Amino acid sequence: MTDQRETLTYELFGTASRELAEHVAGDGYEPDLILSIARGGLFLAGALGYALDVKNLFTMNVEFYTGVDQRLDLPVVLPPTLDRVDITGSKVLVADDVADTGKTLELVRDFCAGYVAEVRTAVIYEKPQSVVKADYAWRRTDRWIDFPWSTLPPVVRRSDRPAH
Repeated sequence: MTDQRETLTYELFGTASRELAEHVAGDGYEPDLILSIARGGLFLAGALGYALDVKNLFTMNVEFYTGVDQRLDLPVVLPPTLDRVDITGSKVLVADDVADTGKTLELVRDFCAGYVAEVRTAVIYEKPQSVVKADYAWRRTDRWIDFPWSTLPPVVRRSDRPAH
């Protein structure tokens, strides 16, 4: 990975999410629901939900990154966990901000496998080393990405969790 960074602004995010929605629609895919990977995927899922006229949005809380280029060995699903009965038989679009290693997307895609009618993935950024090649990616880069929602430190740090 290079030391140079990719910077996504909120304005550019608007462009990226709209263009991703156009790719999904242009491909003829009509998801029944959008499954966001929290936290970064929440923003994209909401934007795609509006652009694709999908009102059913679900969330899976997955922890993997603990800091800049620091991650756990494997992604971990955090409670509350999604009940598969809520997505069974649906056409699902999984939304996340980035496919870096791809392990988070892989975890969520595998969680859906065998229960949903079809699952596809959409990300703003995809990195070359990702083990999952997203069905829809706005840009591909090998740079670290500064997202507008995570560039600044928290306004307040929760005392019940250790600082990363």
